[in-house]
Amino acid sequence: MKMRNGLRRWLAGWAGLAVGWLSAATGAAAAEAPSPYQFDGPMPRVVLEHYLARAISTEGVLNGRGDFPDNLRMLRATGAKFIGRSLCLWAGEANLPANLERARQLIPQVHAADPEMILQACIFEIVTAQVNQVPVPAWALTALGQPVETRNFRYEDMLYADGRRRNHWGPNASVPDVSRPETQLWFYFLAASYIDIGIEAIHYGQVELMNGNDRDLRQWAGVFARARAHAGEKARRHWLLCDAHVPGGGLQREGRLLLDFHSFPLRIKEAPPEPLRAILEVGFSDSLFRRSKGGTTPAGWSCEHLPYLVELDNWGGSKTPGQAGAGGIWVWGYDEITWFAHLDAARRRDWLAYAAPWVRRTDPAGHLQMPGSRTLSSRLDGKHWYHANQPGPAVPDGFGDEDAIRAAWVAADKVD
Repeated sequence: MKMRNGLRRWLAGWAGLAVGWLSAATGAAAAEAPSPYQFDGPMPRVVLEHYLARAISTEGVLNGRGDFPDNLRMLRATGAKFIGRSLCLWAGEANLPANLERARQLIPQVHAADPEMILQACIFEIVTAQVNQVPVPAWALTALGQPVETRNFRYEDMLYADGRRRNHWGPNASVPDVSRPETQLWFYFLAASYIDIGIEAIHYGQVELMNGNDRDLRQWAGVFARARAHAGEKARRHWLLCDAHVPGGGLQREGRLLLDFHSFPLRIKEAPPEPLRAILEVGFSDSLFRRSKGGTTPAGWSCEHLPYLVELDNWGGSKTPGQAGAGGIWVWGYDEITWFAHLDAARRRDWLAYAAPWVRRTDPAGHLQMPGSRTLSSRLDGKHWYHANQPGPAVPDGFGDEDAIRAAWVAADKVD
């Protein structure tokens, strides 16, 4: 009997060691498993989808909007990975050098906190006369095959020659024409400057306002190709994600897609009689649901519908804020983010929990970009900015939506 008991103990000991070795080996394998956000060079679709599934709009966090340390805390707390509009400069080109320098100092802090995060900058559908104050670097002239000379950018040379969309945004603030060499020089300078400080994605705004003389998209193709070539040499992971608002469903040239993913406002539909109630609906207005064009992507893979983001956009206020029936794309008389901010905390949480899974179920190519930081067109209790941050000493006007964002992402993940 003693011998049998000893044999049992001996066998049990060896079994325990075997289990321990197996557990250690399994743990080591798990630790060495590649991150779903890992890439270097052209981004595979599965990696892009992971980033879009954790995309958040953070207007201007790299150019002085809000409290940067708390914004970084908020991003990490929510689990955000794609940080949209983080360097978001609308006009004000004379301040570009200062904004670039500020961002250059802040970006390493973001990557130290989470090296997987992608930071997005913006090149919008606007130029103002302030570009005349910005020197053209020799490297930009050389890259575009122009004579190297000492000069500043030229506002007039970026505009539609026939006067279209001149002063579209106000006096001396116009829509640039992408077919003009000076516009392409300006866009390359911006893109390369952003890439050189650690930016890995660029939102190109309303591209279809700028291609009045580029109907075959040859000029846009060149703009993106030059930016990607620079990224191939200088970007952190040798790739640049390019997107834009595409009411037409996307930019496609000879069967090839020009953008890495598409983006568009949500286009939220009022649903009275309950005050401020609103829903999402396929086919409402010019919403992008089920309309994203497909083809071969810049990264080399093909798709029937290019993945896309839909966001709570801002564009201004109507004459009837808070009232239904203003028409057009107004939501109860507000733009989208301002409407969202006017909901109470419980309704904001419930709406995100509804919208994120709705997008995934309705169109597997789509993802809801969460609201993190955005301008408000109609003041709300004295607030002119939406911050998802938990309210506190650093962000006293925070809306406290961090938990709601995390929960909405989890709900959307379950759809997949």
